[in-house]
Amino acid sequence: MKSEELAAIGAKYNKTAAQVALRWLTQRGIVAIPKSSHKERMAQNFAIFDFTLTDEDMAKIATMNLHDTGTINFGDPQFVKYLIENYG
Repeated sequence: MKSEELAAIGAKYNKTAAQVALRWLTQRGIVAIPKSSHKERMAQNFAIFDFTLTDEDMAKIATMNLHDTGTINFGDPQFVKYLIENYG
């Protein structure tokens, strides 16, 4: 995801780009386990339940960064076939 675009969305809610990304995952029912050793960032990671992203924001975020290296579509039949063939 492009952090500038996430930051712009976050500005509407007075939240960071990271908080927007975590909220997006949470609203989709995806569990995220963020890692930080900084108390301030840990507190920010928990402060995602006092706002809700709009449907428009959710859709915009969903279109970000779909084709970067390292992105895996776990529903792709070719990827599933690869897993079965290599890991049984």
